[in-house]
Amino acid sequence: MTQLGRLTRVPLRAVWQNEGVHFTPWLAQPENMRLLGDALKLDLEVEAQEKEVGPFRADILCKDTATDRWVLIENQLERTDHGHLGQLLTYAAGLEAVVLVWIAERFTDEHRAALDFLNELGNERLRCFGLEIELWRIGDSAIAPKFNIVSEPNDWSRTVSSLATQAAAGILSPTKQLQLEYWTELSRSISTSGSFLRPQKPLPQHWTVFAVGRSGFHLAAVASTYSSDAESYSDGEIRAEVVFAHSAYAKTAFEVIQSDQDRIEAEFGSPLVWDTSESKLSRKVLVRRPARISDRQQWAEQHSWLQTQLENLHRAFSQRIKQLDLSVHAPGLNSVE
Repeated sequence: MTQLGRLTRVPLRAVWQNEGVHFTPWLAQPENMRLLGDALKLDLEVEAQEKEVGPFRADILCKDTATDRWVLIENQLERTDHGHLGQLLTYAAGLEAVVLVWIAERFTDEHRAALDFLNELGNERLRCFGLEIELWRIGDSAIAPKFNIVSEPNDWSRTVSSLATQAAAGILSPTKQLQLEYWTELSRSISTSGSFLRPQKPLPQHWTVFAVGRSGFHLAAVASTYSSDAESYSDGEIRAEVVFAHSAYAKTAFEVIQSDQDRIEAEFGSPLVWDTSESKLSRKVLVRRPARISDRQQWAEQHSWLQTQLENLHRAFSQRIKQLDLSVHAPGLNSVE
């Protein structure tokens, strides 16, 4: 019979004696931010530690690289208290943060209820997460952290309610309904496939975005009734794109990446469209194909194609984008602000 070990709970203070000196620097390390991001289903990039907000200091300030939204993290190696809840709200106002993440050893019922209440009242500008952190080991194994979400935004209920109201009022057009259903199916397909891609909440628009690993850049899936290749509405198209979105350095970053075009396209497996025509403030690299979005029987095949192209673009571009050192080519523009 196989001998099984037993899980043993490890006190947080046995590993991190102090929140600011030990826990916050540990959490800010890239591999640990990925662990937290996996729990939140966000791709997080640290912008600052101990960020000053008036007389206070926020523990960690991040960006969700898929959407460029601010994410503010407040830590407690103990039970939640009113002081930290007040600080979170103060920081949110001072930084215009739209995602609040409160990590503690244990959440009281009243503080869990407070976050649930804020999520019920909030909109897309305010989303609140509460997480309890635990440490575990088996026998003499290395200690492993575990994040448990105790409060999170009820995006699905809010979206369904909002869209149902719009549809009933005749505000949501048939085209918007089709777009919402199209991205909902793509999100479900990607989520159940085991892909490393993280779908965003489906919205009634002709595109949806995915993180590529750095703020100011993202992947996009586009479903259009207009063929940009044929310049005609006689047929539509679907596209997978890498978007250089930050207006301050999109052109410079694009040119640096494009200098490696031959090797990138060899890794991707086919030629790519290096497009500079959309806007003077952004650049993109894409692959496209004809597609009739209104034909639901083709959705499964279209979604499979989009997922494959997005995964291949991520593999070809993600590390290059993360390693961009724009200070060499455009001094003062190396960091994402």
